[in-house]
Amino acid sequence: MKTRDRWLLPDGVDEVLPPQAQNLERIRRRLLDIFAAWGYDYVIPPMVEFLESLLTGTGRDLDLKTFKITDQMSGRMLGIRADMTSQVARMDAHSQNKEGVARFCYAGTVLHAKPDNMLASRAPIRVGAELFGDTGNPADLEIVSLMIESLQALGMPGILVELGDVGIFRQLIRQCAISEENEDLLFDLVQKKAAVELADMVAGLDLAPDLKQIILALPSLCGNHGVIERGRIVFAAYPDILQRLDNLAEVALGVASRFEGLPVYYDLSELRGYNYHTGIVFAAYLGGARHRVAQGGRYDSIGRLFGRDRGATGFDVDIKTVARFTTLEQHTKLVVVAEPGQGADDTLRWHKIRELRAADYIVIESGQATVPHDFVLKYLNGEWQLTETN
Repeated sequence: MKTRDRWLLPDGVDEVLPPQAQNLERIRRRLLDIFAAWGYDYVIPPMVEFLESLLTGTGRDLDLKTFKITDQMSGRMLGIRADMTSQVARMDAHSQNKEGVARFCYAGTVLHAKPDNMLASRAPIRVGAELFGDTGNPADLEIVSLMIESLQALGMPGILVELGDVGIFRQLIRQCAISEENEDLLFDLVQKKAAVELADMVAGLDLAPDLKQIILALPSLCGNHGVIERGRIVFAAYPDILQRLDNLAEVALGVASRFEGLPVYYDLSELRGYNYHTGIVFAAYLGGARHRVAQGGRYDSIGRLFGRDRGATGFDVDIKTVARFTTLEQHTKLVVVAEPGQGADDTLRWHKIRELRAADYIVIESGQATVPHDFVLKYLNGEWQLTETN
C-alpha cells in the first residue's frame, strides 16, 4: 500500500468525529432512556457469533450482508453481526428464558458486507427494542408507538409511518403453488411495483383468473386509509387476509388516537424482510418519505429454532441517519484552563482541578494555549484561584 493511501477507509465504512460523535452518543443515550421508561431491559449482544446461530431464522438477505470469518480456536465459521434482532431472540429463548412477556433493548454498531444502497454506511449504528411473548395487536401497537415517540423525542421533523403485512403475500403464494424460482421472481416484481413485467409473468403462470387479478392488484394497494377498504374488496374470498387487514386497521386507529395528525401510509406490497418477518411490518420516514430512519415488524416463532416458540415484534433506529436531521443540545459547560503547576509538588493544583470537574466545569490541564476558555486557574497569593478570562 502506498504511504498516501494508509489513511483510507474501505468503501462504506466511515469514522465519526467531533462534534458529530457527541451528538450520536446523546441520541443513543436518549433513546435508551426512553426504552427504559417503557420497561425495556438493556442487553449487549456479542459482536461475533457462530454463523449457524447468528443467521438462524434470518433468511437469505441477512446471509449476504454478513461478513464471515474462521474462528482460529474452534475452526468453525463465525459471523460478524449484520443485525442484532436474532441475537436478542436467542437471549430471550436461551439465556433469559423468562415467563410471560419480555422486553429488551440494545445499541451498537453492525457491519454489512454489502450496503443497503449506494449512499448507505456499511457500519450503521443501530438502537432497537424487541418485545417477546405476545402475538396480539396491543403488542404491535406498543412497539409502533415506542418507535414514533422515540423519534418525536429526538425532534424529528415530518414523521410519516408506513404499515404493511408480509403475511398477505405469503398467503397468496401458498394459494399459487408455484416453484421457488417463480416465487422469487414474483416477489421482486411486486416489491418493485413493476406492473408491466408483473402482468407478463402472471399471464404465463397456470393460475385461476381471480388469483391472477389479485396478484396484479397487490402493488397498487398503497396509499391512505382507503387502501384497507379497497383491500377488503380485493381479498373478499380470503378470510385470513381480511383478518390481517382488520389487524392493520386496528393498529393504525391506535396510532391515530395516540399521535394526532401523524400521517399513516399503507403499502400492502411492502415485503421488506420477507424471508424474516411473519406479519405486520412498519417503518418511519422523514422528508416526504425519502429518508427511512426506523423500521421493524413481527417475526413470530424465530425463537423456535433456539428451543422456544413464541411471538416477537420489534424495531430499530439507524442513528447515523437520524443524526443528519437533529442535534441534541447538551447544557453548556464552562471551560477552565489550568496554568502549569509549580514544579514537582502539584498536589494543591490537582485537588483544585478535581473540585472544579466535580462542580461540572471542563478543566484543561495541559496544552492550554489554543483552547477557548472562560476561566483560568492561577496560582495567586499562595493558593490556586479561579479568575475570569480577560
